[in-house]
Amino acid sequence: MNKVPKVAAPSVRHIRRWPASLAVVAVLVLQLIVPTEIAALPRWIMPALGTALLLPLVWTNPFKLQRDEPWLRWVELVLLAVLVLVNALYLTGLIFYLGSGEANDGMILVKAALLIWVTNVVAFAVWYWEVDRGGPFARAPEHEREVERADLLFPQMTVDLPGWERWLPGFTDYLFVAFTAATAFSPTDTMPLTARVKALMTIQSAISLLTIAVVAARAVNVL
Repeated sequence: MNKVPKVAAPSVRHIRRWPASLAVVAVLVLQLIVPTEIAALPRWIMPALGTALLLPLVWTNPFKLQRDEPWLRWVELVLLAVLVLVNALYLTGLIFYLGSGEANDGMILVKAALLIWVTNVVAFAVWYWEVDRGGPFARAPEHEREVERADLLFPQMTVDLPGWERWLPGFTDYLFVAFTAATAFSPTDTMPLTARVKALMTIQSAISLLTIAVVAARAVNVL
């Protein structure tokens, strides 16, 4: 009697922290090159705060999410809120700089608008990654923890396709959501489900719209 060969189950995708940490480092580096014309705070404040946050995060979970530290997650969310606030202050300073009549250097305007826009995308990508279904640790399948309801509905969650049965969103997926929200000013293929993510996406789209419509348009005219 022939034995039926066993079909191996799809491997579980482990959620890793280092892509999000790397994105935060990139944003903090951008804070060091913010043009002085729009700098609302000393340039060292945000990199110092980010470094203070990244050190314990990297120490507890350098590559894989093995230790749950809820207080660190809340600290990261607070830092993200501060980062978004500072970025909004930079945008406000840039708008006032445009209205002062001294904005005659198109390269400064383009550089400032690009830094604000990139910071906006990365900051909200990390925010979506941290809040969706209770955070990356709660989403990790190897941890016996009750997962909260989904905040974002990804296309892979709505179809039954071979090879996608145990799919989990990674940081790149949340980065794509933030990028599309910043370019289309609305959800595209991934739908926000909860009020908190809808509020976050509204704020992100508003910052992006102001940056592109007001600042970038003026910069092109100057150039």
